[in-house]
Amino acid sequence: MTTTDTQLPRFDTRMSDAEGLMWRLEKDPFLASTFGNVTLLDRPINFALFKERLERATIAVPRLRQKVRPTPSALGAPKWVEDPDFNIDYHVRRFSLPEPGSVRQLLDLATLIVNDPFERTRPLWQFTVVDGLAGGRSALIIKLHHTVADGEGSVMLTLQFIDLERNAPLPPPLPIPPQAEPSITNEEPVDLFRSSVSDALRVPIGLLKQVRDALADPTSLPSIATQASDSLRGLVAQMGEVDAARSPLWKKRSLQRRLETVRVPYADLMAASRALGGKLNTAFVTAIADAAGAYHRELGAPVESLRTSIAVSTRTESSGSNAFSLAKLLVPTSEMPITERFAAVNEALIQAREGTKNASLDTLASLSTTLPTSVLTRIARSQSQSIDFATSNVRSGGVPLFIAGGLITENYPIGPLGGVAFNATLLSYNHSLDIGIHIDSAAVEHPELLRDHIDRALGRLIYAAPRPAASTSVASRATWRQRLRARLFR
Repeated sequence: MTTTDTQLPRFDTRMSDAEGLMWRLEKDPFLASTFGNVTLLDRPINFALFKERLERATIAVPRLRQKVRPTPSALGAPKWVEDPDFNIDYHVRRFSLPEPGSVRQLLDLATLIVNDPFERTRPLWQFTVVDGLAGGRSALIIKLHHTVADGEGSVMLTLQFIDLERNAPLPPPLPIPPQAEPSITNEEPVDLFRSSVSDALRVPIGLLKQVRDALADPTSLPSIATQASDSLRGLVAQMGEVDAARSPLWKKRSLQRRLETVRVPYADLMAASRALGGKLNTAFVTAIADAAGAYHRELGAPVESLRTSIAVSTRTESSGSNAFSLAKLLVPTSEMPITERFAAVNEALIQAREGTKNASLDTLASLSTTLPTSVLTRIARSQSQSIDFATSNVRSGGVPLFIAGGLITENYPIGPLGGVAFNATLLSYNHSLDIGIHIDSAAVEHPELLRDHIDRALGRLIYAAPRPAASTSVASRATWRQRLRARLFR
């Protein structure tokens, strides 16, 4: 049984304002929005079959055959146009690890691949099959530009080549689309310029003047009493945060990267979050904050709080390929019971989500469409320097899944850094929560220590939550507690 009937997100011809903003910000390499995934498989896959499935996916999802065409002078959002020179061999590759074929070698390779900038004249995606993993296993490294899709959107895309059984039948073939003409554009230059200017002027001139004045003098915000004041207040609240990141240790920023991973049982963490009166994301952010505090204390630099950014999904049935907003919040990192930290983080998350209602990413992007790219990158860099770390939570499949005959055993996301010390992204898969910790190794000089503290914090949180219901057998409770103690005190 295949999964190709899953509904795909809406793909528009023109980038949304948020996607156009991400595209423009990449003029600064620290603000790259490429993300990825490392998928471990129990055996080598059928490469020819995998490539055939991907070829079909590019027909089912036209975005995978499209490249970006910028607008004149960066006025308005870029457009997606079909690549007349599309060749799947540029997007699907195969490598083999040298001996011993360790997971560490795989993670290092994935870090290099994901952080290598895309060739902007081609479609913005790449899959790399990796053989030679110890134990007769293989892996798949997925690399995707954020303008193509967000985390949830990318999960929908992967369902085009993921199966529910090992030897699933091939889906019916699709007709190959007609070859695109190799012309630069089908629009007349005057029409192209007119549409670009129209995009750039969608935001009222009066509102742009208010944005300029408020950013120049935030104290004027209370006196603004126009219809757009809520959006403007949200904009200033997001962009007016200029305090430096709070960590005394994570000061440096570089383009050096390292990937670490942690895994935790889905049911255990979900039960703990519910027992403590919050959601799974609350438990995740709490554990990361707890680990960050422990990391600082162990290195002799305790810190009371750190600032994090979180991705908040805004996806609906009619959403496009990107549907999320960003929120910033302070999380407590001083020494305290982890249940107390959970309560504080839960309250902070509720307030942060409320704040994003008047300051969605699309709203902020719309208000920045007429700013020069050089100004945008300076603003974005200053904002990133106010954040210590980023977190994100992506939902995926809850059952075993297969790719070209290989069973997915582990599935670790690689979130974009965007100028912060590290990005911890959680991906649910088949009763597990797989966490990828994408690290700026100049900022976090002891990545293994951070990884170990995150693993222990998750164990502490699960162990501290109220015990399972009384109906659970004595033997089951004993096994449950023994497993948690082993995670916590190993």
